[in-house]
Amino acid sequence: MKTVARLCAFVLVLAVLALAAPEARQPSTSPTKLALVGGMLLDGYEAPPIHHAAILIEGDRIVRVGPAAEITIPPDYRIVDTSGRTMMPGMIELHGHLIILGHGNYGTWFPWVAKQGPNMLTTVMETSAQQLLNAGITSAVDLGAPLKQSLDVRDRINSGAIPGPRMSMSGPWISRNGGGMNDQFGGITVTSSEQAAAEVDKLAKAGVDVIKAHSGLTRDDYKAIADTAHRNNIRVHAHVYAETDVRNALEMGIDVLTHAGSAGTAPPYSQQLITDIVNAARPVVITAAHRAWIYPDTAAFPERLQDPLLKKQFGPLIYGEVQDSLKNWRALGYFGRTDREMTFRERGVKQFTESGTVLGMGTDSGTPMNFHTEALWREAKAHVDMGMPAIKVISALTRIGANILGKQRDLGTIETGKLADIIVVDGNPLYDITALGHVETVVKGGRLYKSPE
Repeated sequence: MKTVARLCAFVLVLAVLALAAPEARQPSTSPTKLALVGGMLLDGYEAPPIHHAAILIEGDRIVRVGPAAEITIPPDYRIVDTSGRTMMPGMIELHGHLIILGHGNYGTWFPWVAKQGPNMLTTVMETSAQQLLNAGITSAVDLGAPLKQSLDVRDRINSGAIPGPRMSMSGPWISRNGGGMNDQFGGITVTSSEQAAAEVDKLAKAGVDVIKAHSGLTRDDYKAIADTAHRNNIRVHAHVYAETDVRNALEMGIDVLTHAGSAGTAPPYSQQLITDIVNAARPVVITAAHRAWIYPDTAAFPERLQDPLLKKQFGPLIYGEVQDSLKNWRALGYFGRTDREMTFRERGVKQFTESGTVLGMGTDSGTPMNFHTEALWREAKAHVDMGMPAIKVISALTRIGANILGKQRDLGTIETGKLADIIVVDGNPLYDITALGHVETVVKGGRLYKSPE
């Protein structure tokens, strides 16, 4: 009898959904009372899904979660029908770049942006932020851009002036290697550990959210950067490839090892280093797909470069410049090591996925051919293809990402009391992880930013 009662209640919910469907077609960016009802729920905890679920949202918080048949939806709630879809926490991108959009050559991209006038860089960053949000990314870390523009776009997103994920901005990175990359991305070149520490203090006082330690740094540099950042209650993400750099960053207290191995940029690491990373529970963000998978994927389907969505979102001026840069994409300097990377890519990922390493998901999105619109689902697919269970990948995209950001109290899972950052995808990502590329609905902080209509 109890089962029959639940089924009757669920039928009643579906009837309410049918009546409410026209209202749910109108997206709103204002916090309200929302009910997402009918879809399968993945809560971020690697637990079995809740089928035919409901999520109630008031303001910016989740107030109730469970089977739809067990939840009464108050009459003042706006109902969004998620039947036949999957509901899950908003995804977290741990390594993106708002100042680049997939253009093939940094050496021509940044001069072109400057030539268009002072507003173009802002336009590029706003476009990137909106692309990330539309792709289901509700929180993101930007690891390298000029300070002023970084803080401005973050603050305008937070105020609701422009759409975008919850951005954690590093502003300029810190490195010992000067030259073109530092000039292009606004990086800071240091010549001593004392200077590195002083620059971290300046960035912290300016209001950055994280610090990025880039290339060429010494063991003492890493310690100075980590110690100073931690005194300012800021975490450090290190750009590391070579085993010596990974070892130094690990032992000197760097919080996140990003690019580590990068699926073949460096050969697989020694077993002792992997063991030490695992025992330290130090998070690794591989950024596997942005070269070793993107290149062969594009060779197999070059039509992806002319995705109509890019044309629509970029506008004719940016789209034309990006397309021009990719006419001879096989010869781009960015992919000069791709043959070597593809040789090691499988071992580069499996050394972490098979060892129990704490893995977050980051993509280096915006790098050549690595568009913000699809970078994260490609990264997820690379991990699944290398043997990581889909449920663990989804956890890495959500709950683990929130832990790495230090924001696990508010983000990363769907449960009562947490911020209502929720996406709805067409399909079952447990069966086919590329369903993450079909985001139909995006709710961030209780605001409906994207819906099917």
